[in-house]
Amino acid sequence: MKYICELFSIKYPIIQGGMGNISNASLAAAVSNAGGLGTIGCGTMNPEQVEAIILETKDKTNNNFALNIPINVSPYTDELINLVLKHDIPVVSLSAGNPAPIIPLLQKKNIKVIAIVASVKHAQKAQAAGADVLVAEGFEAAGINSNLELTTFTLIPQISKHVTLPVLAAGGIGNGQGLAAALMLGASGVQLGTRLIATQEAPFHPSYKQKLMEAMGNDTFILGRSVGQVRRVLKDPYTEKILNLEKCGLSPVDFREMTSEVHHINGAMNGDVNNGFMNSGQVAGLIDDMPTVKELLDGMMKDAKKQMEDGLSRLSTPFMI
Repeated sequence: MKYICELFSIKYPIIQGGMGNISNASLAAAVSNAGGLGTIGCGTMNPEQVEAIILETKDKTNNNFALNIPINVSPYTDELINLVLKHDIPVVSLSAGNPAPIIPLLQKKNIKVIAIVASVKHAQKAQAAGADVLVAEGFEAAGINSNLELTTFTLIPQISKHVTLPVLAAGGIGNGQGLAAALMLGASGVQLGTRLIATQEAPFHPSYKQKLMEAMGNDTFILGRSVGQVRRVLKDPYTEKILNLEKCGLSPVDFREMTSEVHHINGAMNGDVNNGFMNSGQVAGLIDDMPTVKELLDGMMKDAKKQMEDGLSRLSTPFMI
């Protein structure tokens, strides 16, 4: 945990996940200002759009933040790497593709590289390629996911056992209990996504935040299994429509169109549940308030310490036979 904080020059071992085309400077800066590592997710945005968010984030925080590049999703990967170098972004996370060709380009400039992985095999390849840190993401997580569908609880100890790099846990984590559990499973910290949506600084549609606070554990489901493009979303009329179309044989091309970033923005930013979707992890079932980002991160750290102390206390209590 201490190593992660030193490596990224942050106070807490908590980083923000990339949020694709709904990424914004307000939330990324708030996470960095609160002691975590804020992240700008590039999604399919063009370089001019990403650069505008980078510049705004720099105006809002003097602390480190990261850029997430989804290698095979973005049509602008090379241009985004150039933006990283131009603006001296200290940390880059690479997902949705092979990071091996990109890692040396970044590390020549002393940029720390996070690789997003979903299996031991992926983790070992990323380590061999030279990544500095791994984010191991279970399929409880929101948005585009691995079709391997390994849960966070089983994934973290498997990967931690087979690599020497620090591992951050992602998927199903949104409070101090989750942070403590991740550390006990062998992680060095956590990545948050869905939990950060329901914060005061997050500039998403109020109905998105309200739906997360009202959601139960079974109010998310997986789309895309039929076409090999797994994505976890909140239940709403639009996502139910997609699921029903899948049952009737929705084509991969039509699925991609219906789950494009246009429809993501319709749901998350405009609150249009009839023409758009809202990504959500299963952690939505644990969300019932909307704190500031600082209150969330401070509270997670405080509660994680208490959870670990209480756990040790329970283990040391004599058992009556």
